[in-house]
Amino acid sequence: MSAVEISLSGVSLVGDRVASAGKATFHGVNPATGQKMEPVFYSATEEQIDEAVELARASFFAFSGTTGRERGAFLRRIAAGLTEQGAAIVERANLETGLPLPRLQGELARTTNQLALFAEVVEEGSWVDARIDEADAARKPLPKPDVRSMSRALGPVAVFGASNFPLAFSVAGGDTASALAAGCPVVVKAHPAHPGTSELVGRVIQKAVKESGLPAGVFSLLFDAGVEVGVSLVKHPGIKAVAFTGSQNGGKALMRLAAERAEPIPCYAEMGSTNPLFILPGAMKERRETLAQGLQASFTLGSGQFCTKPGLVFGPAEAMESFADQLRTGVAALGQQGMLTPGIATKYTEAVKERAKEGDAELIAGADTVVSDGVAAGAATLFRVSLKEFLGHSSLEEEIFGPTTLLIQYGEKDELVAAAEKLHGHLTATIHGTEEDIANAGELIRVLETKVGRVLFNGYPTGVEVCHAMVHGGPYPATSDSRTTSVGTKAIARFVRPVCYQDCPDGSLPVELRRANTLGIMRLMNGTLTRS
Repeated sequence: MSAVEISLSGVSLVGDRVASAGKATFHGVNPATGQKMEPVFYSATEEQIDEAVELARASFFAFSGTTGRERGAFLRRIAAGLTEQGAAIVERANLETGLPLPRLQGELARTTNQLALFAEVVEEGSWVDARIDEADAARKPLPKPDVRSMSRALGPVAVFGASNFPLAFSVAGGDTASALAAGCPVVVKAHPAHPGTSELVGRVIQKAVKESGLPAGVFSLLFDAGVEVGVSLVKHPGIKAVAFTGSQNGGKALMRLAAERAEPIPCYAEMGSTNPLFILPGAMKERRETLAQGLQASFTLGSGQFCTKPGLVFGPAEAMESFADQLRTGVAALGQQGMLTPGIATKYTEAVKERAKEGDAELIAGADTVVSDGVAAGAATLFRVSLKEFLGHSSLEEEIFGPTTLLIQYGEKDELVAAAEKLHGHLTATIHGTEEDIANAGELIRVLETKVGRVLFNGYPTGVEVCHAMVHGGPYPATSDSRTTSVGTKAIARFVRPVCYQDCPDGSLPVELRRANTLGIMRLMNGTLTRS
């Protein structure tokens, strides 16, 4: 794919064409200046939504029937295109989100690396979980049939772009990459906060579809300033799964829509988290200053607009005063920080004010968020509360999306287990401790295993490694399904289902299940893993 300048059209990409302009319009907005950006964008019409889904449905059998090598080459072509257009994509994303260029360049690299990783997975092929139990005609009292099973693609997937990751969790992000890797056509609903970035990335994918010789319906991109397009997508009978990263309210609404359909479908919603962090006594005594510095850097990273931000910090009461003093000084020196949109900044300041007004927790550092003339900015804030008060007010566990955290003072270390048992589901939990602390924290660790998808030790949860073992998920309300992940190669499992073939002629079986293992993949043959 040659690096040529892509002109923004402002209209949806339906299959291999640029759709016509609709009636409803909106603009991308520069959050640092409040200025509207050109061009004008047009929300997709009902006809365009239906066409995109029908094209996806028509392309499903051909696309899901491609080989792992063919899909791997397609994913690599997308990654190459993103790299070639990287300068333009990052420049537009910077203008639409206010995120710094180094952060966006890193996010672009993560996005291309993610695509390459899924390409490796599908090219190798063992991900299909092929299982074969051969027939035994001599078995008594009844003959044993030949039974074979593997994972097969679900069908067209609706993907929702996220506000805080314009690349890694948006048009070509992890949900799209894993769905395409599974053999599922994708219809993306672009996030209205970065429509220009979305179109630039969408054009790269659209071109990769064509250059790969795939059906046009493998990918479409739909614009919308509000929620109407998303609602129509989830309701459409041609959509077979939904992937969403965003707010709890938005995720719950999509879950209801998916469940209320005539044919209910899975809705994989990642809905945020407060990510409790536990500082054990030995660690607090040994490295209080370092812990305060690391915590501040983590909960204010990206103006706190990460779903993995540590929003609950449990620390021993005898050391929390000096710990809080150090954080207070650091937070006060930060000043205003840019936020993604005026709407996010407004919600942040309202949530901070509401928490301070209710008085359940003491505001010990920070100033009001400023939203002026459409410019989004916010100041970091710090709250403090006793463990008893925290346990008595469930609202304190809820996420505030922005640069704030809550310090929770506990007395005896044993109190932490009781506190952890009362937590609802989160994406992560972190334990800071000495070797002795952690050796004695077995019960706390066991409880946290039931509450989160990832337990960290002596680190910070902001930052998610894209790898085979990663789990970015957790029990409700962090996600809609704690058995899945939206980051890492296991994310592909969301968009497949097992299909069994009994006594099927060899020539009619998927190649992964035939008697001759020509692909050389790992298979469970009569209960034994083998490449034979």
